[in-house]
Amino acid sequence: MNEPLEPSLKLHEAMILAMTIEGRGMTTDKLASYINEHQLYIRKDGQPVTSEQVYAVTCRYRNIFIKEGGRFLLSM
Repeated sequence: MNEPLEPSLKLHEAMILAMTIEGRGMTTDKLASYINEHQLYIRKDGQPVTSEQVYAVTCRYRNIFIKEGGRFLLSM
């Protein structure tokens, strides 16, 4: 595994960082995989982030994330 970049990030911050690093929008599955692979966000129970959690965050932060063509993009 790679060393965590920012282990203290909140999930929405990890999602923003992942899309910024990749320079593109991503599906919830790809976002969850990227976040887990790079350990951008660590759940309190130690389990991997799920695509369902990522989707819930996109719904909570509609001012940050927009859906277009099956992928989520940053609105900022």
